[in-house]
Amino acid sequence: MGPQLIQMLIVFGIMFGMMYLLIIVPDKKRRKKYSSMLDTMKVNDKITTKGGIVGKIINIKDDYIILETGPDRARVKMLKTGILTIENNDTSEAAVTSEEKK
Repeated sequence: MGPQLIQMLIVFGIMFGMMYLLIIVPDKKRRKKYSSMLDTMKVNDKITTKGGIVGKIINIKDDYIILETGPDRARVKMLKTGILTIENNDTSEAAVTSEEKK
């Protein structure tokens, strides 16, 4: 019974290690990239929300932003976590998030 127990523990350890490498590490990288994207946003950046709304940032607060969108310049107050991508006016490159990878 001793060698079987050790063999079973080794198999579980290998399975846990593979799960850690395949699931947890990439998710940590994705979260770090997303939070750095939210930290670097500034006023007048063009964004796309997770709901598909495209607009320009008018004001930034701690947890939310004011977004101006549409030809009528409608303003929408939304949480920062609702942002999918940010396109800077200077670089004209969209930031990549995990939602685009799926």
